[in-house]
Amino acid sequence: MSSELKDLVGSNGSLDSQEESPHVGGGGGSSGKAKDERPLLKPGSAASEAANAATPSERLEELEKKYAPYVRKDAYGTMGRGELPPAEWVLLGIALVTLVPIRLVVGIFLVVLYYLICRLCTLFYAPNREDGKEDYAHMVGWRRVVVVRTGRFLSRIMLFVLGFYWIRESHRSFSFEDEHEQPDESERPEVIVSNHISYVDILYQMSSCFPSFVAKRSVARLPLIGIISKCLGCVYVQRESKSSKGVSGILTERIKEAHQNKLYPMMMLFPEGTTTNGNYLLPFKTGAFLAKAPVLPVILKYPYNRFSPAWDTISGVRHVFLLLCQFVNHLEVIHLPVYYPSEQEMEDPKLYANNVRKLMATEGNLILSDIGLAEKRIYHAALNGLLCQS
Repeated sequence: MSSELKDLVGSNGSLDSQEESPHVGGGGGSSGKAKDERPLLKPGSAASEAANAATPSERLEELEKKYAPYVRKDAYGTMGRGELPPAEWVLLGIALVTLVPIRLVVGIFLVVLYYLICRLCTLFYAPNREDGKEDYAHMVGWRRVVVVRTGRFLSRIMLFVLGFYWIRESHRSFSFEDEHEQPDESERPEVIVSNHISYVDILYQMSSCFPSFVAKRSVARLPLIGIISKCLGCVYVQRESKSSKGVSGILTERIKEAHQNKLYPMMMLFPEGTTTNGNYLLPFKTGAFLAKAPVLPVILKYPYNRFSPAWDTISGVRHVFLLLCQFVNHLEVIHLPVYYPSEQEMEDPKLYANNVRKLMATEGNLILSDIGLAEKRIYHAALNGLLCQS
C-alpha cells in the first residue's frame, strides 16, 4: 500500500503503481497495444491550430469527454485543485486541527502494531523462498490464525479510522445457465476479482477475507509494510525479470496451489489493470482467468457528497490528506455468486474474462469502456500540460 502511495506521488501509480498492471490490475495476462510513437496532432495541421486556439477550459472539457472513466467529479475538481467555496475551506480547517492528527497517530500505531505481530509470528519460522523471493503463504497453525485474525480486525479498525464507519454489503444470488454449474459449488473459490477504484480497496479486502495480492518485488523490502506483505502471501513480480514464467505464469501457478491446498490464501486480483472513478469498468486482462478456476466477483462503490475516494488525476499526498479530512466516507460492496466457467470459457480466457466483466457491469450498474492504461497516461499527461499553462 505504501508503495502505491509512493508511486502515485511521483507519477500516477496499487501495492504497485497505478500505471503498472502487475499491482492494480493484478491480472497480468494479455499485453497492451504497441506504443504508438506518432504525434497525436501533426504540427501545422488545422486540427492542431484549432487545439491551440481552444481555451484551457474548452480543452479540459474535451479531455473529460474522451477519457470519462478517469474524470473526477467531486467538490475538489480535477487533480483535487478545483476552486472551493469558503464553507469547504472552513470544514477543511476544522478537520486539519481535529481529525487529521488523530487519524494519523492511530493509523501509524495500527501499522506498527500489526508489524510487531507479524514479526512475532514469523520468528524462527522459515519463509518460502523461490526465485529470490520469499513469503509466508504456506504458514499454518497458530501463527496463521493470529496473522489472519488480527490482520482482518486491524484492517477494519483502519477503515473506521479513515471514516468508513459503516460498510454496506449485499449478496446477490441468481441462477447461472447449466453450463456454469459444477458438482460441488460449496468449494472455496481460489480467485477474487474486483473493480479497482482506490487503495482503500485493499484494506477492505484484507478485512473481508485476507487474500494475497500482486505486488512489485520492491514492496518486500519496504520498512514495516514488507513483512506484512510477506504474511499476506503476496505474489511478487518484476516486469523486467528474465523469469520464463512471466506474470501470468506465476499467477496461474499460485492459483493452482491455492486450489490444491486450502490452507493457502485466496488470490485477490484487479483485472482492469488500473483504477477508475468508479462509474466505469475497463477491459479485463486475462491473468486471473488462465487457471480455468472459478472466480468470485466483487463490486466496490464509493458514494460521496464532497470527496471521492477514487484515486485518479490526483497526487498521493493530496488524496490521503483530503481523505483524512472527510468526517464520513462511504463504501458499498456487492458480492456476486461464484462464477464457474463453461468448457468454452475454459478454453478461451478472453471469453471468460469478458463474460465476467459484462456480468459485473450489469449487476453493478457500471458503464463498459474500451479504453485502458495507455489512454489514462495520455489523459494525465494532458492534464499536467494544462496545469503548467495555467
